[in-house]
Amino acid sequence: MSRYVTRLRPFALGAQLNKAHSRLATQPLPVAPLAAEPLLNQTVVNPVVNPVRSFNTTPKAAVPLTSPTMTRVLPEFSLHGKVIIVSGGARGLGLTQAEALLEAGATVHAIDRLPKPDPDFEKVALRAETELATTLTYHQVDVRDVASLNEIVAGIADKHGRLDGLIAAAGIQQETPALEYKAEDVDRMMGVNVTGCFMTAQAVARQMIRLNTPGSIVLIASMSGTVANRGLICPAYNASKAAVLQLGRNLAAEWGVHNIRVNTISPGYIVTAMVEALFETYPERKEEWPKHNMLGRLSSPGEYRGAAVFLLSDASTFMTGSDLRIDGGHCAW
Repeated sequence: MSRYVTRLRPFALGAQLNKAHSRLATQPLPVAPLAAEPLLNQTVVNPVVNPVRSFNTTPKAAVPLTSPTMTRVLPEFSLHGKVIIVSGGARGLGLTQAEALLEAGATVHAIDRLPKPDPDFEKVALRAETELATTLTYHQVDVRDVASLNEIVAGIADKHGRLDGLIAAAGIQQETPALEYKAEDVDRMMGVNVTGCFMTAQAVARQMIRLNTPGSIVLIASMSGTVANRGLICPAYNASKAAVLQLGRNLAAEWGVHNIRVNTISPGYIVTAMVEALFETYPERKEEWPKHNMLGRLSSPGEYRGAAVFLLSDASTFMTGSDLRIDGGHCAW
């Protein structure tokens, strides 16, 4: 008889648990509010997902993040009090990501080779001061000018007494068949995309170590560092971005002991003013490129904002030596 009682006990216990669960299900559960800072005034633009897989990057209406359901975020994503440098920050993806960092509370310094930044830069800088209670400052320097680069980075670190992060987004592109590439053009590509990226990361890490400041470094690579682009002849560019991926892993391995994290972001095709001009010359690419990924469209610069904040914030404190590939599934096929 005892054998049968023993075998029935789990069922009896299950019945008791079911009764307890039923009582709990009829009672409202207390929900604790998120202990986070209010989200800064910003908007999110969601690109339309095209169900028929044709080229379409028309954004939906902007949704202000001041609505009752979107007034708090996780505190780990805050960059309040942090000082971050963005190379290639005068325009394009670098400027877009710089604005995201400002919205998250960071003080941002942009470095670029342009004598004057893009007109949109001034708008973002003004918004930083008038709306976001922070600053965006421009420094003109070529990342291949190592002495000037180190001087500027050291000056930023000394001014604030800290340096918390870097987005190394400076880079160039050239489309030339391999049999026609000149050695000086290859050297220029590698000089900006690899050596310039390396020296920028080195300059920033040197200040982090000097000031004993934990930090995060993000190198902008590309999906082209993982695959050869179909119909796009860029052997030197693709090789340079593959080098950035490996550079990120090696720097992460070496600087982890200093609590400096190093990761890469590999974007897919991004619709920028430069790409739009390219489509004027090669209209067939506007039709073909979206077919190469799983979402059937190309990305916009705004779709890389969150990745930048994530990798530079405390939301990714155990992530280093990794590549965050954001390509619509292009490389998954």
